[in-house]
Amino acid sequence: MTTTPMQPLGPLMQIAMPVQDIERAVEFYRDTLGVPFLFQAGNLAFFNLDGVRLMIEVPEDAGFAKHASVLYFRVPNVEDAHAALLSKGVNFEAGPHIVHRDERMELWMAFFHDGEGNMHALAAEVPLER
Repeated sequence: MTTTPMQPLGPLMQIAMPVQDIERAVEFYRDTLGVPFLFQAGNLAFFNLDGVRLMIEVPEDAGFAKHASVLYFRVPNVEDAHAALLSKGVNFEAGPHIVHRDERMELWMAFFHDGEGNMHALAAEVPLER
């Protein structure tokens, strides 16, 4: 059997996130997190994550309602971002903490919920001084 080599995958274009209440979810991502809002079409809303679209939707197919993606938001300072979102009432699992360390950097994260039960994280790679 001959196979055609697969073309390399391109950059990520879009992430789909199921929600139960589109208006509540739009308010959270747009107003609380400050993610740039693109547009809404019925039970779909689109945001710009630095060139990658986030599509939140109330799924028509129940099979899609159970799946969610964890969004890791890169921030320059995880402690500052954590404090800012706490002041807006965001529910965090725990405060910022190191999840990985190697000879180059520490990876700091703080996990939070979006009001729809989806888990996301703030993430910062902090270079180690030598």
